[in-house]
Amino acid sequence: MGAGGDITGSALGDGGQVQHINEQHIHHHPDVREGVVWPVVAGQIPQLASASQLRTAVREEVEAARAAGGSVVLTQVLSGGGGVGKTQLAAAYAHQALREEHADLVVWVAAAEEQQIVAAYARAASLVQAPGAAGTDPEGDARAFLTWLATTQRRWMVVLDDIADPGAVRRWWPAGHARVGWALATTRLEDAAITGGGRTRVRVDVYTPGEAGAYLRERLAAEGVVQLLDEGVGELASALGFLPLALGHAAAYMINQHLTAGEYLDRFADAQTRLDQVLPASADTEDYGRTVAATLLVGLDAVRAVDTTGLAEPAVQLISLLDPAGHPARLWETGPVLDHLAQHRAAAPVPAAEAAPSASAGDGQLPAHTDGTGDGEEPQRPDAGKNRAALRVLHRYALITHMPEETSRVVRVHALTARAVRETLTDAQLGHTAKAAADGLLACWPDPDTHPDHHELAAALRANADTHLWYPGGHVVLFRAGRSLNDAGLHTAAVARWQQLKITSERILGPEHPDTLTTRNNLAHSYWQDGRTQDATRIEEQLLTDHQRILGPEHPDTVGARAALAQWQEEPGKG
Repeated sequence: MGAGGDITGSALGDGGQVQHINEQHIHHHPDVREGVVWPVVAGQIPQLASASQLRTAVREEVEAARAAGGSVVLTQVLSGGGGVGKTQLAAAYAHQALREEHADLVVWVAAAEEQQIVAAYARAASLVQAPGAAGTDPEGDARAFLTWLATTQRRWMVVLDDIADPGAVRRWWPAGHARVGWALATTRLEDAAITGGGRTRVRVDVYTPGEAGAYLRERLAAEGVVQLLDEGVGELASALGFLPLALGHAAAYMINQHLTAGEYLDRFADAQTRLDQVLPASADTEDYGRTVAATLLVGLDAVRAVDTTGLAEPAVQLISLLDPAGHPARLWETGPVLDHLAQHRAAAPVPAAEAAPSASAGDGQLPAHTDGTGDGEEPQRPDAGKNRAALRVLHRYALITHMPEETSRVVRVHALTARAVRETLTDAQLGHTAKAAADGLLACWPDPDTHPDHHELAAALRANADTHLWYPGGHVVLFRAGRSLNDAGLHTAAVARWQQLKITSERILGPEHPDTLTTRNNLAHSYWQDGRTQDATRIEEQLLTDHQRILGPEHPDTVGARAALAQWQEEPGKG
């Protein structure tokens, strides 16, 4: 082997060894230029995580895109939110290029900033002794390296990992003959500039349920604790949204604490538990370097820096309280939501040339919202264009998926991203945002929602009127959603909804609060409509006793409970 800087070893899955830091030598192919021994690795290729899955469906897309490259090198762009495994997939391809494809050169570039790319290319130019690279001008050497890639007959692969700014990489996309080289990039960005120049985007989503289950089994089996995977494993994987990073942290936590899947799920589902408690930094066994919550929200700082509307942050806070599968587009046109966005608009970024120093500069706090109003004036409602612009910037930085062609499910968000956002809110912010979301949903509700034209909208609204809207107390939209299920004839689903509302209402408001009593009454009626008269009667008898004690024997609710019992004793349920 030739000399090449510091060298470390790391085991491969097939028992071979890859050696790398500044460069890596596996096969011996003497080059015409003295001193280069091939293959060469420039940069640090991440090691593969334990029990890493093959991601067959994604790989098929990558291979199809690569095969279609023709005479032009194809750059796949593996996009996706934080923690889905883009970097791990790219690392798997890099290791494969060395181990199976016998590449002469693999370059791994941390591509968040242009200077990182330039420095990595300049180093690679030195390692391959690219003509024209003198070692005194990094940009000149980087250009010489690109020229070398475009003309060499050596087999090469370049990975541009974690592109954060399309402008930073614009001048530095590798090009060459597809027969000898290819480039692979990873990014969270949904930006058209990434896919210019013949590049193909391959979206990387979370694990499939099968991949998630296989990961947990393999990871725990390797530690000899596969017995921890009880019947709760499927529900656990689903609760974590099949996110590879979260599954990795959860598996490590289960191993360290010797918790079964069911026991871990109980901790995870506890409303008082934060993500950093059940997915802690101490569970980062693969040295990812960030907590799960920080990874999911890594785009938020970038959003703040480029959001000219000031609406993106309050918008994602509101989205975090809604159904991850999406909500109606018309929600963003309702008065309650428009007023909330206006009142909580963040300060839009100011161009550097216009920025003036202030007494509070550097205090880490956002300035007061800038609504274009003076003291005592009402903030101006944003228009539809600004709302859309805010959603698009959140989409661009992978915090949400915005689907403007949809009507009932316009925005999708990963459940863990939503939870991470919620955990950044103060109690006051949570209360204001939950009320705005609930009021907005109620304003969207069609009447009657049983009309065939309204079925899809009503279903989406019911899914969004969920437990995150219990701040500071039960909102009328929660009860509207339950009645909507009864009206639609979905009595079994209605029973489940009222059971959950009863549990939550008792916990938050207390067993004798009027809303709790109303919830119990609706649960009893749902049981009866579902044909479960015995269950309905049992609940209503106890409710009648409580009504008489709390409200008095002549209160309308007491009279109603008495009448319901009399009716149910005479006729069976309506199942």
